Amino acid sequence: MQGLITADQAIQFSYWITAILFIMGLKRMSSPVTARSGILWAGAGMVVATAITFLTPGMANFGLIAIAVVLGSVIAAWSGKRVAMTDMPQMIALYNGMGGGAAAAIAAVELYKLSDPAHAGTTHDTAVLALAVIGGLIGAVSFSGSLIAFAKLQGLINKSLRFGGQQILNLLLLAGALALGAMVALGIDQSAGVVTTFFVVALVLGLTMTLPIGGADMPVVISLYNALTGLAVSFEGFVLGNSAMIIAGMVVGAAGTLLTQLMAKAMNRSLGNVLFSGFGDTGGEAQGTVTGSMKPIEATDVGVMMAFAQKVIVVPGYGMAVAQAQHKVWELCQLLIERGVTVKFAIHPVAGRMPGHMNVLLAEAGVPYDIIADLDEINAEFETCDVALIIGANDVVNPVARTDKSSPIYGMPILNADKSKNVIVVKRGKGAGFSGIENALFYLDNTRMLYADGQRAAIDLIGAVKAVG
Repeated sequence: MQGLITADQAIQFSYWITAILFIMGLKRMSSPVTARSGILWAGAGMVVATAITFLTPGMANFGLIAIAVVLGSVIAAWSGKRVAMTDMPQMIALYNGMGGGAAAAIAAVELYKLSDPAHAGTTHDTAVLALAVIGGLIGAVSFSGSLIAFAKLQGLINKSLRFGGQQILNLLLLAGALALGAMVALGIDQSAGVVTTFFVVALVLGLTMTLPIGGADMPVVISLYNALTGLAVSFEGFVLGNSAMIIAGMVVGAAGTLLTQLMAKAMNRSLGNVLFSGFGDTGGEAQGTVTGSMKPIEATDVGVMMAFAQKVIVVPGYGMAVAQAQHKVWELCQLLIERGVTVKFAIHPVAGRMPGHMNVLLAEAGVPYDIIADLDEINAEFETCDVALIIGANDVVNPVARTDKSSPIYGMPILNADKSKNVIVVKRGKGAGFSGIENALFYLDNTRMLYADGQRAAIDLIGAVKAVG
């Protein structure tokens, strides 16, 4: 009947709507004020793309698809509610790995068809096969690499595996995967054995690439694998002729690439240095030597100092997340604000274990967005700051990044907390930070150490400020 659209037209129109929702959602995620609605917009796009898939001509196994969708949704909803904010980085690494694994699985299905007698005599487009191979390679690397990132962040792997000739091994594995992929794409050998070997080599490459990387570099690695997952999904979208996958993959890949570049820049390191230098290891003795001694202080004295300050800048780090102290820290800040103290939060781009980790924690505690500033916005204000309160941050406030050319973090942009009149560092002990580099800030004349768990320290400081009257 004229005037009615066909199923294919309905699908393509729905994909167009999906693309708009994805892009608008991503745009809104760029601001903390609109991030929540951005997630909902992107989620709506995913619902549209998933629902319209059931109208695809030739689609079968609707029952299995429905079971998979329901099961995945239930697991995601349960884990989203149950996983603590401190464990969110590893959850993201795990979910990102699943995306790469899904892209690799799509490639595997398409490539295994080549050796299936039921498809014998079928002509295959070499360009499409090449995209399937490339997407499968990238997806498999992202999958296994993300699992290692998860294990490192979860503490299941505490040491980085390094040995001589490691980079040569990685190059050989990459060359082997490309050679096997080329054999399949060009029709030289499309047997199931070659396809299986191709995916095994790709998975091993993801492991050997990620095992040497230290835990302190995991935020950049997670962001990189996020970009690779998006790229793999986009390639497989071309293979399946699915516009929604192509657009979604390109958006994720582009956003992940930009974020990876921004984070590497924030550390003053190239992506190659992150992947191949071996810096950022967890555990071990502190690197570097400093002069002086750490000077302890009691919470009662800090409370008096902050109560009569004009400006206080709080620098949160992963230690605050581990202690789940964000709510108490904000309660402390509210007391100071009521006393007329100007309070701001300073966020370094790589603070925490994932991009935006500290912003998410502070938003969860109800901290207003207008008093949260990034490095470029806040750095000039430290010189007029009476008290810089460092809670669990380490490398992002280490002044050796400006002064010591022999330091691995030399040149890395840092928060200029050391330029404050007084620096209070909340720390559980005297150990070095996650990267294992000694922090010269702790030994400065204007720095005092408040040894306590982040939440315990915040509770004590709240009591101390209240006691001032």
